[in-house]
Amino acid sequence: MTQALLNPKRIHQRLLCTEKGYESLAEAWAEALSENIALPEVTYVEKEDLERLLPRDAVHQDVLLDCQPLADLFLGDVLEGVADNAVVLVLDQVTDPHNVGAILRSAAAFGAVAVVMQKLHAPETTGTLAKSASGAVEHIPLVREVNLSRALEQLKEAGFFCIGLDEEGKQPLAKLNLTGKTALVLGAEGSGLRRLVAENCDELVKLPTQGAIGSLNVSNAAAVALYELVRAR
Repeated sequence: MTQALLNPKRIHQRLLCTEKGYESLAEAWAEALSENIALPEVTYVEKEDLERLLPRDAVHQDVLLDCQPLADLFLGDVLEGVADNAVVLVLDQVTDPHNVGAILRSAAAFGAVAVVMQKLHAPETTGTLAKSASGAVEHIPLVREVNLSRALEQLKEAGFFCIGLDEEGKQPLAKLNLTGKTALVLGAEGSGLRRLVAENCDELVKLPTQGAIGSLNVSNAAAVALYELVRAR
């Protein structure tokens, strides 16, 4: 919430909150004003009013900030001028907003430059996704592409080495030379990478899991792989 409030690219339409809720935002509100970010008027309401406006069981902390969506981004614009060791994540039909949010958070923490998803078979940028991302939605470009195979081709043309995570990968991720521009490609839990997406990867690798549980949740796998990429540089 506070990261959205402090994002100058956001158009804030209204803020509904209880008095207690506003207290939790007061510091960020003052900072936004000092940065000349346009803010809406504060409308004080009762907690019950917020609960009627939000989905059932939504965690709102007594605040509802209504913003316009961020402008759509194109992959070419994001890739222009990136560093020689830039990392991009590509998500193939990862549909759970909690997972996508957690991946965005890890991407922000480990310095990735963008997360690429499909326009279809991918979650919208809802409050659930944004909350799971803990503010990363405001910092990591989220690019939606119609065709992921074409997006991988575009990444290769920009000098990225495309690595697909797959349980059937021939070698562990850590065995690769992980310097240079890298695109990390992750598939949905269960089905994994689709055939054409996997074929468009330069290399399929695995994480060295062992024991009774042979795979990780996709957001956990993304965090482990991102750590390995950063550690190797």
